[in-house]
Amino acid sequence: MDLTQVTALSIRATSTHLQRKLSVLLAAHHIVSVTESGAALLNREVLDRLGTLLSAFSRTERSDLLAAPWIDGQLDPWQVAPLEQWAHRLDSQWFGAATDQLRFHLQPIVHLGSGRVAGYEALVRAQWNEQLIGAGPLLQAAAAHGQARSFDAHARRSAIRQAYPQLKTDQQLFINFAPGVVYNPDICLQTTFATCREVGADFSRLVFEVTESEAFPDLKLLRSILERYRQEGAQVALDDLGAGHTSLSYLMELKPDIVKLDRALISGLNAADRRIPLVDALIGYAHDLGIQVIAEGIETSDELTQVIGLGADYAQGYFLGRPAPEAADILPEAARYWVPQ
Repeated sequence: MDLTQVTALSIRATSTHLQRKLSVLLAAHHIVSVTESGAALLNREVLDRLGTLLSAFSRTERSDLLAAPWIDGQLDPWQVAPLEQWAHRLDSQWFGAATDQLRFHLQPIVHLGSGRVAGYEALVRAQWNEQLIGAGPLLQAAAAHGQARSFDAHARRSAIRQAYPQLKTDQQLFINFAPGVVYNPDICLQTTFATCREVGADFSRLVFEVTESEAFPDLKLLRSILERYRQEGAQVALDDLGAGHTSLSYLMELKPDIVKLDRALISGLNAADRRIPLVDALIGYAHDLGIQVIAEGIETSDELTQVIGLGADYAQGYFLGRPAPEAADILPEAARYWVPQ
């Protein structure tokens, strides 16, 4: 849909109480509205004030505010969606153009035994209107526009095309994907595999990293997705171990090749830290299952010292190297850890 053609939004609440509150707020904000069949009509001139209007409602209430667009003087009832989603759509009209300008910044993942760069995580960005848009706004916009599935697939393919050719022959590429967008791995992953073959990628050097695995309740489907990647020869990784109470059960059930420790476990870690036994236990548990461990969020020398001592296999973070448009070695301050004294 071309959002520039939206001339107004027809807004209604799903309950009488919320409808009254909506009417009062519209009047208080001096927003001229015309009631048609119980719905308030917001003209294009005031749509930029949706954020202010929504802020007066709780998160629960917002899900009960619905909107549909007026295009060329006609209501389009097939485009009914939560008002908050419409606000995000209208605030991110750049999304369509930005998806044609995806760029990937590469952050090094360092082998702690040798200090060599074992691989890079491809982090999505978009170059649009002289601005660099990060992963968070891009993913939020994709969801708002109902394009989460297509954006995720497009980003995976773009990462493989742009980042894989930059790797050395002994390095791996970590590619993020959201499991919630894969309804059938045999269908949804075909374009990803085709792109790998297009660039001549060695599947054994690809690691597909699950993001937000704990928000995805279907373990059976998630397991089938990971197994489909493995059938092609790729490895799989889980992000954010230790971020929630289901992490350990996911580790046991899915048995990924690699797991990343959540940065909340690493931030500020020192020798006297009470989290040391927990981090030690998580690393030991993963190793008992044959899973390699990456400590992410390393931002200080103390944090690096601790994760090396606790036996993590790899590390990632600003102290080792920031995301950059091109593959780069680790920073000199970190490199000193592996220079013979």
